[in-house]
Amino acid sequence: MGGPDGTEATAGSAPLARRNPVAKLAAALVFSVLLLATLDPVAPAVAIAVELAVVPLFGLGYRALLRRMAPLLLSAAGVLVTLTLFAAERTGTVLLTAGPVLVTSGVLVTALGLALRLLAVALPGVLVFATTDPTDLADALVQNVKAPPRFAIGALAAFRLVPMLAAEWQLLAMARRARGIDAGRNPVRRLRLFAATAFGLLVLAIRRGTRLATAMDARGFDAGIPRTSARRQRFGAADAALVVGAAIAAGGSLAVSFAAGVFRPVIG
Repeated sequence: MGGPDGTEATAGSAPLARRNPVAKLAAALVFSVLLLATLDPVAPAVAIAVELAVVPLFGLGYRALLRRMAPLLLSAAGVLVTLTLFAAERTGTVLLTAGPVLVTSGVLVTALGLALRLLAVALPGVLVFATTDPTDLADALVQNVKAPPRFAIGALAAFRLVPMLAAEWQLLAMARRARGIDAGRNPVRRLRLFAATAFGLLVLAIRRGTRLATAMDARGFDAGIPRTSARRQRFGAADAALVVGAAIAAGGSLAVSFAAGVFRPVIG
């Protein structure tokens, strides 16, 4: 259901992409929260398989999803490597010994479980925000959840500004390069340049946020009077079914873990 290059989707025809934004957000939260009940790798692995199976129903291509998930994949790999090498407790069978490096089965299972759980918990959020129009989400929060309009509209404005931060980062980097400021292969200079660019981006973000807040106040967004909605966001039976289905899928993942005898509750 993605495009010819397997990247983006025909989102308008995707059945789950058409669901109410609040329903998609609630389903992602329910699915993610239930997975936090165990530390074993089986439950999140089953959950990831379910999530990947429904990706076409959200109208996303797998290559597009992979690009969006790249930072999370790096984070999960970092968690796996760090916990495997530097865990305080070494339980289970010794799998690898190389000088000071000691890898045991207990440490590997724990590290793998945390890495997979990170991906399983984050992937639903990626699917939701990749297939949800920010304006529809703000409208649904106000109409279906009765969120304060000031909060919903502020969240919408912040959501709209996120892509601009990436563009401004590139502009700052190009401007510094044009002035002859380049770290080359020196890691210390590269780190200092990164910190300076991040500080410059922070200043730009604060200035833009201040101007945006002033503009919104000038247009009466903080007037406190009832506001109307141009687009109705209805929460129907299909939306409720999506939330229930997410709970069932997460419960099924935990049931598989329990049946396999590897269920490790966080508490207890």
